Amino acid sequence: MRTAGAVSQPDAERRAPEPPKDVGYGRSPYQRDRARVLHSAAFRRLAAKTQVHTAGTDDFLRTRLTHSLEVAQIAREMGGRLGCDPDIVDVAGLAHDLGHPPFGHNGEAALDALAAACGGFEGNAQTLRVLTRLEAKVYAPDGTSVGLNLTRAALDATCKYPWPRRPGERKFGVYPDDMDTFEWLRRGAPAGDVRCLEAQVMDWADDVAYSVHDVEDGIHGGYLRLTPLRADADERAALCADVAGRYSAESADYLSGVLAELLDDPVLAPLYGYDGSHRALAALKGTTSALTGRFVAAAVTATEERYGSGPLRRYAAELVVPRRIRAECALLKGMALRYVMRRPGAEGWYARQREILAELVGALTARAPEALDPVFAPLWKVAPDDAARLRVVIDQVASLTDPAAVAWHQRLTAG
Repeated sequence: MRTAGAVSQPDAERRAPEPPKDVGYGRSPYQRDRARVLHSAAFRRLAAKTQVHTAGTDDFLRTRLTHSLEVAQIAREMGGRLGCDPDIVDVAGLAHDLGHPPFGHNGEAALDALAAACGGFEGNAQTLRVLTRLEAKVYAPDGTSVGLNLTRAALDATCKYPWPRRPGERKFGVYPDDMDTFEWLRRGAPAGDVRCLEAQVMDWADDVAYSVHDVEDGIHGGYLRLTPLRADADERAALCADVAGRYSAESADYLSGVLAELLDDPVLAPLYGYDGSHRALAALKGTTSALTGRFVAAAVTATEERYGSGPLRRYAAELVVPRRIRAECALLKGMALRYVMRRPGAEGWYARQREILAELVGALTARAPEALDPVFAPLWKVAPDDAARLRVVIDQVASLTDPAAVAWHQRLTAG
């Protein structure tokens, strides 16, 4: 583990000044950031938010909370090996999904359509909003909330997509009314869409965790079986087409070659014939560990080869992920997409989730501010126009867990 070096004053700056803390305790600013995220209400709510499977349907399967903890662990170790401050990458991993709404990416797409009049919805832009505005912790001298009031470096590390919404692009990281905060946290960053190294480490850790762990959940849940996939050339081609269209810039032909070799890789051997027994589960976890180690080590090694062995942090380097490794990761993500998220019978429940959110937004819009939580009702009252009031309603719905969204919908639309 490399030493990250002294804390830079601009990096450790907070939007609102705070009195000195931790006298005699010796916590760094970034350790305080980590504690604030861990103790936040938004972080606790991740326990009942969907990762791939609806939260609460199976005790083995991951939620947004367990996923975030796993991303943080992977990011902390990978960042530490490169010389990043481990607490900054840890914060980024813990916080990266705080803005995700009920029902996972399906809910995200539904809220994006419902929020068209106020700039749309995107989980990463919502994360910034939660961290810097919605989470109750610190107020600025002018009386406005600054959320958790994290340091500049920690906030910058959470920005996977450091740009506002642009035509033709699905991902973005900031809403128009949060641009002042965004410009503050990006002060000192290079011009353009450049991400700091810590954000890139978090993003790759997210991809690794998403791909490997969702396949693990799919195997254990019986949704994904590799033996039929290896035997069916047409199905492999369909999978590669899915991946090329969604997760990878590589051609389906290139992915097909990588997939064939991946399915024959000894590391996947324990996944064939998985029966859920204790021994099989141990072997499954061994595969998960091996793949995670492979993907992390490849990125660390390739980055060191390009930038040298000195501690790397902030804008001193770009994370280098080898082409082949990135393709393997994308293929695993594609397996979760094709065989878990698109499993037979799932679409009916996905459609119902979208209906619940649409009807809930409509009911809250009609009955605000009385129907809103006490946290959001005052924001609705001072909102200057319909678009701003809609944003408050979207913030309220996005904050709900999966069970809470269903319960609120039942209560507000009954009769």
